[in-house]
Amino acid sequence: MEIVTNKSIDMSEKTSITLGTYFDEYVKRKVAEGRFKNISEVVQTSLQLLKEEEGKLNTLKKAIQDGIDSNVASGFGPTMHLRELKKLKSLNE
Repeated sequence: MEIVTNKSIDMSEKTSITLGTYFDEYVKRKVAEGRFKNISEVVQTSLQLLKEEEGKLNTLKKAIQDGIDSNVASGFGPTMHLRELKKLKSLNE
């Protein structure tokens, strides 16, 4: 499927894309099921989801880098810490 349109009066830019057979059928099926009004809605929703996923990935990458860049905790013993967490859990039960 190829979507071809031009720049409209409302100044929203239109773009031409080629989806290929698999996605062409998928998009048409979603419109036919009534989930979306038209092909543009399917593509716009897909792009919004992609944008959200990229945002999550960038946040995760930043958190990982922040952890790498942070100083190593001193005086931290994982065994002792786990023991303390278990003790707190048993007090809250």
